[in-house]
Amino acid sequence: MKKIILFLPIFLLIIATTITKSSTKNLDKEIFQINENLRVLEDKYEFLLLDYNYLTSPKKLMEYSKKYFENDLIQKNIKDLKLFKISGDQIEIKNFYDLDE
Repeated sequence: MKKIILFLPIFLLIIATTITKSSTKNLDKEIFQINENLRVLEDKYEFLLLDYNYLTSPKKLMEYSKKYFENDLIQKNIKDLKLFKISGDQIEIKNFYDLDE
């Protein structure tokens, strides 16, 4: 009888330890997966921030236009822009600059 009284708590402690280790291992896997997903998202964020701040700055865009397009791009005056509105059979042309009036 003394053996059973001694054996039962030890057996319950072993089972409780096994269950705790298993759940801890599962939590560690989930934490690792979430950290990996976060790392990927942070990398994307840094890349997009770089793109937004550096690559699309007006100065850089002018450099790219000179480097890659050379004489293909020309500067236009805003007063020369037109707005075309097509509705049915009618075509209406307005100056883009005069729309605020």
